[in-house]
Amino acid sequence: MVAGPDLRYDRRMKKSKGKKPGKSAGPARLGKGAYAEMLEPLQLALNDMARWLQHTGKRLVIVFEGRDTAGKGGVISAIAETLNPRQCKVVALAKPSDRERSQWYFQRYAAHLPAAGEIVLMDRSWYNRAGVERVMGFCTEDEAKAFLKHVPVFEQLLVDDDILLFKYWLTVDQEHQEERFADRLADPLKRWKLSPVDLQARSKYAEYGRARDAMLRATHTPHAPWTLVDFNDQRRGRITLIRHLLDHLPEHDAPAPAIDFPPLGHEPLRERFGTPLKPIPSAD
Repeated sequence: MVAGPDLRYDRRMKKSKGKKPGKSAGPARLGKGAYAEMLEPLQLALNDMARWLQHTGKRLVIVFEGRDTAGKGGVISAIAETLNPRQCKVVALAKPSDRERSQWYFQRYAAHLPAAGEIVLMDRSWYNRAGVERVMGFCTEDEAKAFLKHVPVFEQLLVDDDILLFKYWLTVDQEHQEERFADRLADPLKRWKLSPVDLQARSKYAEYGRARDAMLRATHTPHAPWTLVDFNDQRRGRITLIRHLLDHLPEHDAPAPAIDFPPLGHEPLRERFGTPLKPIPSAD
């Protein structure tokens, strides 16, 4: 049994008749046009949320976890792209330095927690220790077990300090993971996403699943529950996740500031340069 409330699994995939073995069941993939139409009002609502955070001084942390290629970067971009980057910070930490390895494990993550009115989107988080570090042998088994024991206490401290904490696990079947790995390999603009650790992870799909389940059992708590979202269709997954976030925040209405925007009062001026410096020639 998983500790705390039942896992909330936002899965809209339905079984289809005559499905070939090995193929993921579900509706047709969400097209770009339909996705853009569904995303626009959600991004307007996210801006309302951001204004409410500034108005109230609330702090929001959203943890995004999942297998490699699940779609963490895409949903983070969908949330952040229309928000003020001074208010909404994306945290994607590199592997720890030798100095950081000697610190309290949570220390380098705590340094990125939000101040009043801020949003922090964590592209992977302290849960690295329960996933990639444990599966790939980057930490000892004793360190992994100690982490799972300490996480609920750490997150209780965050919630007790009035931080709004959401934790999302993005699910993806290995069939789609393989497609995305191949896409990264074939596309020079995406190849930076394909690391040696990613390639090793291909043979450890089952091991990552077992590590995930151990993590969920230990860290799915009433004060900091996990929400699982199906990301076999990444566009549909983004819409599902953002809707869930907005639906589970407190009421977040805040007055829009009135902006006085009087007429300019003269014809628009052109750029004039009082130095020899000029703009470079425009591209053809």
